[in-house]
Amino acid sequence: MQTTAPLGTPSGADAEMRDLLLGAIPALRAFAFSLTYDLDRSDDLVQDTLVRAWTKADSFRRGTNLYAWLFTILRNLFYSEQRKRKREVEDADGVLAGRLTSLPEQEIRVEMREFQDALNLLPYSQREALVLVGAQNFTYEEAAEICGVAVGTVKSRVSRARVRLIEALGMNGCDDIGADGLTRAALDQA
Repeated sequence: MQTTAPLGTPSGADAEMRDLLLGAIPALRAFAFSLTYDLDRSDDLVQDTLVRAWTKADSFRRGTNLYAWLFTILRNLFYSEQRKRKREVEDADGVLAGRLTSLPEQEIRVEMREFQDALNLLPYSQREALVLVGAQNFTYEEAAEICGVAVGTVKSRVSRARVRLIEALGMNGCDDIGADGLTRAALDQA
C-alpha cells in the first residue's frame, strides 16, 4: 500500500529529502557564517535555504550533488540580501563598534580575529571561492557550479585570495602558518 504525502507537502519533499536537508545543516551554517560573520544572519540564511530547498524539492535531481545545490541556493539568497542591505545603514546603534573595542583574552583569539579581518578584506567572489575550496573541501568544478562561473575563474579567485591573505597577514608564504587547522585549511594549496 502506497502512502500519500500530507496535504501541503511539496512535490519531491519526502522523508529522505528531509533527512538529507537535516544532514546538510552544519555545512550550510559554516558556509553562511563565512559569508556573514554573524550567527543570527547566518542562521536566518540557513533557515531560508532549507525552506526554499524544501518547497522546491522537485527541482532537485536525485543522485546529483545535494550540497552544491544547497550552497547555490544559500549563495543566491545571500547576494539578494546584500543588494537589499546596500541602502541600509550598518551598525546604527553602535553595537558592532562597541564589540571591536574589547580586547581578545587569548592569543588564538587575536590570531583568529586577524585572520577573519584579512578574510573580510577579500572581495566576496574571492572569499566565497576560497571558503568553498579551502574550508568546505569542494572541488574546483563543484565550486564553479555553485558560483555559476568557469572552473578557471574559481582557480584564479582562490589563487588571488590566497596571495592577498598571505600579504594581509604579513607572511612570506604558506610555510609561515602555524598549527591552526582552520587557517591551514583556508590557505592550503590543495
